[in-house]
Amino acid sequence: MRVLIATDAWHPQVNGVVRTLTSLAKAADAFDVAIQFLTPEGFPSLQLPTYPGLRIALCNPGEIARRIESAAPDAIHIATEGPIGYCVRAYCRRRRRPFTTSFTTRFPEYISARAPIPEAWTYGVLQRFHAAAAVTMVSTPSLMSALTQRGFRNLGMWTRGVDTDVFHPDGAVDLAFPRPIFVTAGRVAVEKNLDAFLSLDLPGTKVVIGDGPHEDELRRRCPEAKFLGLQSAEVLARHLAAADVFVFPSLTDTFGVVQLEALACGTPVAAFPVTGPKDVIGDSPVGVLHHDLRAACLAALDLSRQDCRQFALAHGWERSVRQFVGHVERAAGRSHERSHAGQYAAMRDLGAPNSSRRIAVADGATDTASQ
Repeated sequence: MRVLIATDAWHPQVNGVVRTLTSLAKAADAFDVAIQFLTPEGFPSLQLPTYPGLRIALCNPGEIARRIESAAPDAIHIATEGPIGYCVRAYCRRRRRPFTTSFTTRFPEYISARAPIPEAWTYGVLQRFHAAAAVTMVSTPSLMSALTQRGFRNLGMWTRGVDTDVFHPDGAVDLAFPRPIFVTAGRVAVEKNLDAFLSLDLPGTKVVIGDGPHEDELRRRCPEAKFLGLQSAEVLARHLAAADVFVFPSLTDTFGVVQLEALACGTPVAAFPVTGPKDVIGDSPVGVLHHDLRAACLAALDLSRQDCRQFALAHGWERSVRQFVGHVERAAGRSHERSHAGQYAAMRDLGAPNSSRRIAVADGATDTASQ
C-alpha cells in the first residue's frame, strides 16, 4: 500500500510532528506500507510572523496536483492545517477523493498567546478544515473528548510511539553541572510554558535543550539556567540519559512524544496533570503529575530509572502504525492484506470514526495499552 502524507512541518525543523512522521514512515516498512511525503521542499516560502525559524510554503495548486499524481498513492493523509494541507485538501475535494487528517497542534492556544484572537474563532476554522476528512486522528483520549465537545466529528485514535533503539540509557553525556539535573527539551517558545519551569526554586541545575523565538529573553531572565541549543535525536538521547528528571511544563501539547523519549532513556518525568502527560504518564510510577511543578520535580527524583525504561519499551511504534494504517485503509475503501500474525487483532484499537460508543472503545483501548 502506498500512502502520501501532506505536511507543512518538515526538515530542517526539529519537533514532535516531524519526528512522529519520520518514525511512522520507518516503522511502516515492516507492514508493507510505503509512505511518501508531500512537503514544502521546492516551494518558495515566507517566514512565519512572530516565529523566527518557521516558514510557510507558497503553494502552487498545479504543482501540488502534479506531485500527488506522480506519487499515485492508494491513500492520502493530511498531517497539518497549513498551506500544504489546505492545497491537498482542495485537490481531494475537487476530485471527491477521500482523505484522512490528524490534529497534532493546539494552534488556537498558540495563536492566542501571541495575538488577541479568541480561541473559539480558530477552533471554528480548524473544525471546518477537518470536517471534510473521512477520519481525523487524535493522539489521546482526553484530546478526543476535548475536540468532541468543540464539535469535531469522525475522530479516531492514533497514539504515538518511541524509537527505543535511538532513545536508550546508554552513552549518557557527561554533564559537568551540579546535580540533580532537571532537563526540558523542545521549542523555546511562549506556548511551551518554560517560565513555569525556569522560575522554580530547585536544587542543582536547570537545562534547556532546543531553540526558538523565546530563547533570547529567557537567557536574559534566567542566567543560571543552561541553554544547550538544538540537538539531533541521537545527541538529545545522550542528554536525556544524563538527566535526573525530565520536566515537561507545557499546558498545550496534544501528546508530548518527548516524554516517551525521556522515559526510554531511563529518566522520570515531572509535569502538570493536563492533556498529554495525563495520557502518557497517567498513574504509572514513571512520572509525577502535580499542579505544583516544583513538588513534582522533587518527587520524581525518587522514581526508578529501570521502571522508566521498561515503560517505554512497551510503547514502541508497532501499535501506532497499526492504528494509522487501519484508518487510511478504511478511508480509501481498501482491505490491504498484511502478513504479520495478529495484526488484525489490533484493529479494535483503531478508535473508528466516532459515535459516542466508538469514542468509549478508543478510550478503553488506549487505557488498556498503557497499563
